[in-house]
Amino acid sequence: MASRARVRAPELIGKGGWLNTGGNDLTLTDLRGRIVILDFWTFCCVNCLHVLDELRELEERHRDSVVIIGVHSPKFVHEADHQAVVDAVERYGVEHPVLDDPELATWKQYAVRAWPTLVVIDPEGYVVAQHAGEGHAHAIEALVEELIAEHGAKGTLRRGDGPYVPPEPVATDLRFPGKAVRLPGGTFLVSDTTRHQLVELAADGEEVLRRIGSGERGLGPDSFNEPQGLALLPDGTVAVADTVNHAVRVFDPATGTLETVAGTGKQWWQGSPTAGPAREVDLSSPWDLAWWQDRLWIAMAGVHQIWAYDPADGTVAVAAGTTNEGLVDGPAAEAWFAQPSGLAAAGDRLWIADSETSAVRWIERAADDAVDGYVVRTAVGTGLFDFGHRDGAAEQALLQHPLGVTALPDGSVAVADTYNHALRRYDPASGEVTTLATDLREPSAAVLADDDIVVVESARHRLTRLRLPEEAVRVESVAHRTQRAATDIAPGTLRLDVVFQAPAGQKLDIRYGPSTRLLVSATPPELLADGAGAGTDLARDLVLADGASEGVLHVSAMAASCDDAPDVEYPACHVHQQDWGVPVRITGDGAARLGLVLAGLDAE
Repeated sequence: MASRARVRAPELIGKGGWLNTGGNDLTLTDLRGRIVILDFWTFCCVNCLHVLDELRELEERHRDSVVIIGVHSPKFVHEADHQAVVDAVERYGVEHPVLDDPELATWKQYAVRAWPTLVVIDPEGYVVAQHAGEGHAHAIEALVEELIAEHGAKGTLRRGDGPYVPPEPVATDLRFPGKAVRLPGGTFLVSDTTRHQLVELAADGEEVLRRIGSGERGLGPDSFNEPQGLALLPDGTVAVADTVNHAVRVFDPATGTLETVAGTGKQWWQGSPTAGPAREVDLSSPWDLAWWQDRLWIAMAGVHQIWAYDPADGTVAVAAGTTNEGLVDGPAAEAWFAQPSGLAAAGDRLWIADSETSAVRWIERAADDAVDGYVVRTAVGTGLFDFGHRDGAAEQALLQHPLGVTALPDGSVAVADTYNHALRRYDPASGEVTTLATDLREPSAAVLADDDIVVVESARHRLTRLRLPEEAVRVESVAHRTQRAATDIAPGTLRLDVVFQAPAGQKLDIRYGPSTRLLVSATPPELLADGAGAGTDLARDLVLADGASEGVLHVSAMAASCDDAPDVEYPACHVHQQDWGVPVRITGDGAARLGLVLAGLDAE
């Protein structure tokens, strides 16, 4: 086995304490003899949720020798609230210890730069690998097998039960519901996300009439996997965004049947088809749905796009977005989204809750004959790093990770402002944002019911009925920015190195051309005088603009590696990808190189 750099793993510290340990605090000394995988995550991040699912099989297979530790490292202010972390751990079925690190203490000790990041620590307490982004489960599996063999032979591997202690279950009719739709008979259909079911409630929004689904994760005729969005279709059936199954299903309330209409059950990766027969095209974490202009529109949170399913010919295709994460308006094919999670159709507009940019946006037909198809515009929100609770003119108003939008009868839009625990309203006529209600625990959606609006209070496990208020609630304005320490860099030319080391037994796949991709941009764009744009080399010289003082570098990298087996005609291949947003401050004594680890260890 190849020798590795011996870097002692820093201790695990977090002001919020430990979850899923039965009240016990853990140290690396307690874990000595086990292979430890640190998963730096935050619960707003869909890529982090993908990694949780990627690790489930490995976690189960090696439960006697591997301990996964989730290090919760918040982006949004709400995510630093301890109870919110407790809720998220249950909501997403996390079955390993979690360290709540609201001040990013352990994040800083390990020099982490992006969500998600995985760090592997060997049984003797040394860091042996780091991986940023998704798609690394196969590489970590191979490394784990290697470490088990090495340390088993040395006598430094200690097998046995891990420190995970499951929390006591809580009895409620709903458990972290995601979305709801009102059926023609006046009842409500709710996605009971954490229990992998749909639940029909009576018109009062409380009495359970029936449950749909076995409650076990799956893609069978009686199962879901963390379903979210629901949309009533013209024929009375209901489309379901079966999020972790990466599929769109259709449920018939009259017959109780469930059919898959789009998706294969596999997650979409760069290079996969983006259009075609709907049952043959992979999807990625569809989060919400809306029927608009004779098609079913899909908020594809996992790849920062909007897709559309056409039932007339059974096809699905990308409708808007490039897969780059951010806030860029314009022609639909050139727009950037960031985890779109809510949709609402209203006349000639499709409203979008773009959660990671804390924005409300919309799609409409292009009025300019020079632009083909649709265009994307923003009503509220400025980008990935600004959020808060501020009412007033839309251009300066702030939201915090909204997950739902609801078209109101007067042409305005209600916004489930999830991390502000509020229901907000944007009025296109006046250009004003107001607050309709507060003290709603993580509202994720809302649905109209006559003169009322029924809010899905996800973290209170219920539907809450409100009268649509005529006047806005007054709240104290507050603004936030993502609290991550800026990296000091020197003026002039900055060497950007994305580190990628193919897993053991694999190599970069260059049979059909370059197998790597690098995309660089900046906020503000004027930060870079040269070096922005796309390319295939994972190293690049960036030229900082004269007089620039600070900003954010946006780096998106992808690498494809395949099994190094010359005698195999079609070796198994894997895609590794990650997006970084790196706050930087330009100083005279700053670094002239920025190293970002996609997979492996940075030797410099």
